Amino acid sequence: MGCLHFFKEKKFYINLLIILLLCVVLLWLTFRILDKYTRHDEVFSMPDFVGQDFRQVKHDYSKDFHFILIDSVYPKGQQPGSIYQQDPLPGSKIKKGRNVYAIIVAETPEKTVMPNLKGISLREAIGRLESSGLSVDYLDYVEYSYKNNIVDQYYKGQPIMEGTELVKGSKIMLRVGIGNDKSPIKVPNLIGKPAEDTKRLLNLAGLNLGEEVYEDSDSLQYMRVRLMSPGPSSGSVKIGTFVDVWYHSSKTLDFEKNMKELLHEDSLKNVPQTIVIDTITETIETTDYEYEDEF
Repeated sequence: MGCLHFFKEKKFYINLLIILLLCVVLLWLTFRILDKYTRHDEVFSMPDFVGQDFRQVKHDYSKDFHFILIDSVYPKGQQPGSIYQQDPLPGSKIKKGRNVYAIIVAETPEKTVMPNLKGISLREAIGRLESSGLSVDYLDYVEYSYKNNIVDQYYKGQPIMEGTELVKGSKIMLRVGIGNDKSPIKVPNLIGKPAEDTKRLLNLAGLNLGEEVYEDSDSLQYMRVRLMSPGPSSGSVKIGTFVDVWYHSSKTLDFEKNMKELLHEDSLKNVPQTIVIDTITETIETTDYEYEDEF
């Protein structure tokens, strides 16, 4: 009998068939388990969680996704604790059970430190405040030999020292020297300027921002200065004067035309009454003279 005699035995083929069937069954079970584990063909569209509270989203979707917080940011005007950015992005085709990475809006305010502004110019002080994430509350002009130099710095009515920790966005009152030259200053023309630049431009000119009136509702990026009181053609005013400002959306108002009309009206208001009367009298006399010539 040769070494290949088992090929002639029936038992060999039976065992071979059993082995093949077992392999097929094992492969089928393996693929079924993989399909169930990986959720093969179960694809979903990623929901949009941006702007929603992170804790609430995590609670509501804990069975579907595994949320991982990776960072927090300090954007302006966003709800603390809300989702600022997510990965995968909204609308992405994903499978349930995968990791969702989230960046949220910080719940604690971002901090900064108070710079030393004493003895420097107003322009430089405003720049330092902006670099530190702070802003001017208002300017208080006092007797001091150097004009537009910072005499002192205050927060909520109290002197504030350099290095004091503050929440970003805090407003600082600046006590500024009036100098020896106490002559009035001219109001800058801010008609058509963005609302977000108004306060800074007035402060740089030695003036304060008074009441702000928004005449319509629109995004701040479209709001422009429509009217000022005192206006740019009202002559000179005392340094530190508060200027009231009215804003209007650039979507609904032609600011170039509006500025021309306002300047014309202001210029008429500022013409001395004697000049107006003389002009009217001269016109009447000329008209009478021409009328007599016709006869």
